[in-house]
Amino acid sequence: MFPAMSELYHNRILELAAGIPNIGDLADAEGSVLKVSRVCGSIVKVDLTLDEAGETITAIAVDPKACALGQAATSILAENAVGATVEEVIAARDALKAMLKDGGPPPEGRFWELRHLEPVADYPPRHTSTLLAFEAAVAAIEEALQKRTSSGQIALPVRE
Repeated sequence: MFPAMSELYHNRILELAAGIPNIGDLADAEGSVLKVSRVCGSIVKVDLTLDEAGETITAIAVDPKACALGQAATSILAENAVGATVEEVIAARDALKAMLKDGGPPPEGRFWELRHLEPVADYPPRHTSTLLAFEAAVAAIEEALQKRTSSGQIALPVRE
């Protein structure tokens, strides 16, 4: 049985979707990725820069053209990404995916508000749009690190 739409689009989701910070572009972005949901047509672009060590996000800009669920996730990312480590963003993306697809617990730490998206788990067609911002952020991090590796600035961290 599916939860009521009011449970899916509750007040906090709508507040997050209406108040997305850091909208726009970063002129000096090291990573810039656009992700599209083929299921619903939602689009989220994420630009970001990393610290000198390539371990922490120093700036982010987002440009979402998504449903309220995708916008809410983008809002949570944009609000909390600056100062987050690369590992925190990857862990949040992985926890969000597990919460939606495998019934895992909601993400913790700085991205704890993703818990408000837990009812989306019952709507598989909405999973992709809800994940777009975090998928784009991880891809932008990878792009930034790859550029640095290609230019000889840093070595990519080992990921298991």
